[in-house]
Amino acid sequence: MTNGSSARRDDNGGSFEVFVEGWLVRQEHYLDELHSALQHCHESSDDDLKELISRVLAHYQQYYEEKSKITQRNAFLVFSPTWFTTLERALLWIAGFKPGLVFRVVRDSVDDLSDEQNQRMTSLMNKTKAQERALNDEQAKIQESVAAPQLVNVARRRGGAVQDQETAVESLRSALETVVTEADSLRMTTALKMMDILRPVQNVKFLAAAAQLHLKLRGYGLGRS
Repeated sequence: MTNGSSARRDDNGGSFEVFVEGWLVRQEHYLDELHSALQHCHESSDDDLKELISRVLAHYQQYYEEKSKITQRNAFLVFSPTWFTTLERALLWIAGFKPGLVFRVVRDSVDDLSDEQNQRMTSLMNKTKAQERALNDEQAKIQESVAAPQLVNVARRRGGAVQDQETAVESLRSALETVVTEADSLRMTTALKMMDILRPVQNVKFLAAAAQLHLKLRGYGLGRS
């Protein structure tokens, strides 16, 4: 009985919701560290900053590893995640932030980009936008398949069509899992490539701004819920 209840809890995202709560507490601690590093950046070496950056990236990597597990268990859930506020859910793009947001955060938080950095960032932004469009098209095809006559007919059947229903739902689940995995990969790849363009202190500014935006949206969402 206990194992069955635990499995249902996992399928409904309960374990991931608990993880996210703890992850956000650690996010606040890292934001404090990032702000402190910026206040004392003239006293810190690049190696010190890189060590902090590495720990923050490991923190994000942990999130995506855990998210991958819940996506594999219940891909439908990540499109309407119970662990986010209504505001956060309204801003989701394929179960997460839109990769292009990275460029907006950098523009708003880093004011000393060189001409070469700007050129490299523009190139990366154009490639990211193209990949976003491709994923939008992929998601649109999935949505169209849900409304396709053959799938609608399967959903309306009763009795002997249970196997057909299960097959159709499994096909949809698999397609959603794939598009979320690809979107998460683009999110992380875009951020990492952006960080390759930035200097250590600029990366600290970027990571601090990104964490602050995330936590502010969270707080605002909780205040309105």
